[in-house]
Amino acid sequence: MAGGTWENTNKPVLPGLYMNFQAAAASAIQGGSRGTVVVPVKANWGPVREFVEIGSETAIGQVFSNGTEDGATAYPILYLALLGGPKKLLAYRLADDTAAAASVSLKNAEDAEVLKLTAKYPGSRGNKFAVTVQPSLENSAAKEIRLYEGTKLLKTFTAADHTAAAVAAAVNEDGENVWVTAKAMDEAAVPADVTSVLLAGGISGSSKLTNADYIAMQEALEGQDFNVLALDYAADMALLQSFAAWIKRIRDQGKGVVAVFGGSQTDDTAPNAAELAAARSLALNHEGIINVGTGVRLSGTDYSSAQTAAYVAGLIAGQRLNQSTTYAVTPFEDVTRRWTRPEQESAIKNGVFILFHDGRQVKALRGINSLVVPAAGQNNAWKKIRSIRVMDAINADLQRAAEETYIGKVNNTEEGRLALIGAIKEYLAQLSLSNVIEPSGYDVILDPAYYGDSPVVTPEPDQVFLQWNVKLTDVMEQLFGTFYVQ
Repeated sequence: MAGGTWENTNKPVLPGLYMNFQAAAASAIQGGSRGTVVVPVKANWGPVREFVEIGSETAIGQVFSNGTEDGATAYPILYLALLGGPKKLLAYRLADDTAAAASVSLKNAEDAEVLKLTAKYPGSRGNKFAVTVQPSLENSAAKEIRLYEGTKLLKTFTAADHTAAAVAAAVNEDGENVWVTAKAMDEAAVPADVTSVLLAGGISGSSKLTNADYIAMQEALEGQDFNVLALDYAADMALLQSFAAWIKRIRDQGKGVVAVFGGSQTDDTAPNAAELAAARSLALNHEGIINVGTGVRLSGTDYSSAQTAAYVAGLIAGQRLNQSTTYAVTPFEDVTRRWTRPEQESAIKNGVFILFHDGRQVKALRGINSLVVPAAGQNNAWKKIRSIRVMDAINADLQRAAEETYIGKVNNTEEGRLALIGAIKEYLAQLSLSNVIEPSGYDVILDPAYYGDSPVVTPEPDQVFLQWNVKLTDVMEQLFGTFYVQ
């Protein structure tokens, strides 16, 4: 889908709807299915370099396991993202070149290897699998294979007969088997009976991951439909800036995604935590990047601001467009460091998204991104998460509508252009009913710079230049009152 921003001296080549938002021309739409979060994770089990949808806490354990051994981040980070309430959560497991699946070779009575069982995924979890081979309790002419994880029986496979080929078929053709695969090395041979033989050699592939592995994920992400990205740990500034540059590039190309980052627990609890978080925002300084500055505590466990970023990503993705993260109530019991009033004021000025304890519950302070110094054509609205989501949403909707209804289908005549303008006005009218834009604060016209008696540039026969002016609504964030005593 072509689209993005454009400049008069550098017009795009691909056919598409190209939008150039200016401060007086921001627009908005009612929320739709724009709530997909993507998080890269490390794990000791599960598919590698694939996007997997996670719909519940139980699903995390089923897909990746619940542990944190070998530096696994999948369970805590995906759990926090789910708490935020996204419409859809996608996990992407990273692993280095050392990743390997556990396996065991079963032998016959002559001590020759006749059957190999291999864990379905790389990782140390497979080393906990154990297999028992014995005659079937129900049919002495058949083999029974029992697969355990520790002392827990995962599955019993019953082969048609005693041969390695029958055993392999029983394992591989079982639709409920999500743990191992089998390969017969001698199909006619008979595996000897064994008890609790462990699989071995499983390596999670997390210990040697580098920034390059995370950066390589960016290419896979470009082909994925998502809205918010978070990382699974407190990345160094080099990696954060790489992702920030990537976010900026794909946003310029018309893909309205945002990223949420944070820092380490050490930074979160340092005496100068506010300064460290502010420095991170200043280095990133973009409307498509949210910088979380506070860690949180949940059920007695402390999470860094980088981990909390996954929750914030879920929170942003789960909200309607006419909602704000400002003062959003969270499920956390406390923050890991309570910022002072001056530090909170500094956070607002310096593009830091923080959570605070109001004496009763933990809330988000203000829904802002890391934009500290607006660029040319931007104003303070670009600092608000809600405003950016609205701009991104209308961009996506109008691109889709243009491709489906207008591009390549409607003649570029006065009648065709009026039809396009009328459709956009009707679209904006519907937005006003959702209190995303002011009911009487919008208009759509042909851009006077390109049409009229003396246009700056005459449009090509296949080009249409539009100008729309929309006034965004916002939520009440600052209430000022005067108290008179008589």
